[in-house]
Order: sequence, then C-alpha cells, then structure tokens
Amino acid sequence: MTPAEQSSRAAEICRLAPVIPVLVIDDVAHAASLAKALITGGLPALEVTLRTPAALDAIRAMSEIEGGFVGAGTLLTPADVKAAKAAGATFGVSPGATDRVLAACEDEGLPLLPGAATATEVMLLLERGYTVQKFFPAESAGGAPAIKSLSGPIPQVSFCPTGGVSLKNAKDYLSSSNVLCVGGSWVAPKDKMIAGDWAGIEELAREAAALR
Repeated sequence: MTPAEQSSRAAEICRLAPVIPVLVIDDVAHAASLAKALITGGLPALEVTLRTPAALDAIRAMSEIEGGFVGAGTLLTPADVKAAKAAGATFGVSPGATDRVLAACEDEGLPLLPGAATATEVMLLLERGYTVQKFFPAESAGGAPAIKSLSGPIPQVSFCPTGGVSLKNAKDYLSSSNVLCVGGSWVAPKDKMIAGDWAGIEELAREAAALR
C-alpha cells in the first residue's frame, strides 16, 4: 500500500466521526462492551493504544463488533505494526514517524496516521506521500492556533490532533479547515470502564459525536 493510498484510507476513517477515542485498555473483558458503547454512541473509529499487555487481545475482541473500525495506536516498531495487523487492526497511529515504521505499514498494507509536531516533520511526511497526519502532542505543540497556522503554507495536509484534546477545546481544533477529526481519551474514562458504566460511556460518545 502506497503512502497516498494509506492517506486516502486514513481520511475516510477520520471522516467517520469528529472524535476517534484513544483507548488504554487494561482488562480485555472490557473490550467488547466498550466497543459497543462507543459505536452505538456514534464513534465507530477506535484507537487501542499498545500500552498494556491486554491491548492486542482487546483489538481482536473489538474487531468482531459490527460497525467498528479498530486501529492500533502507539506503533513504535515494525514488530508493533505486524502484531497489530495480525490482531485485526484496520489502521495504525504512531506518535511520530520513522522510516522503519512507515515502511512496515506500507509493507503490511496498514493505513497509518503518522505523527508530526513541526512544519519540517509535516513536510518530510508529505514528501513521502502522507497527506493525512496525526498532530501530536497537540496542546504542547501549540494547540489549535498551531494547526491553523500550518493550513496556509501546507494546505495539502490534513490532521487528526491528539494529546491534550478534551471536550472543552475539541471545537477549537475542529473549526480548522485542515482538521478532519480529533483523538481523545475523555470519552472512555478509566473509572467508568472499571465500573462497567457502558451507558455512561455511550452518552459521552453521543456528546462527542455531536461536536461537529
């Protein structure tokens, strides 16, 4: 899969809803119910971060839920890419971008949202063919004003900003012409997962889905 093809598919996924939930799952038993709640609430694209031992099994479980598009986040190595694809991930997200990770996603045919935080990083990815990128860490890298400022000199690139994005500031990002969606963890708080409050998470998803 070429970078252009990856970006085309990534754009389709980003346009499914204004928010992609960024999920840290400690217990695989939560995975299916969590996916159902988020999808029912209007957020079909889900990013499961590879930060816990349960992550790959969670991707497998969530991939079986109808209507969802489950991706793997925190891809740091080619091994992460292969494991994510084998677990059923339909897209990948990385905090930055290295040649090895980019090549692995291209080889595996895994659509990728590669991370960038500066104009130089954005340009290097664009030079390779990536027109849809993750802006990370969004708030620390200048927030919504920084993304808006990139739309002038580099209008070819669209973003999914992640990192410090919340219900309070999401609209600031979504108002930018070069933002397709945002990534956020607030829609699946740990306390609600532990309590099994899937109705509460579904309500948070509905609130997020209505942002745009």
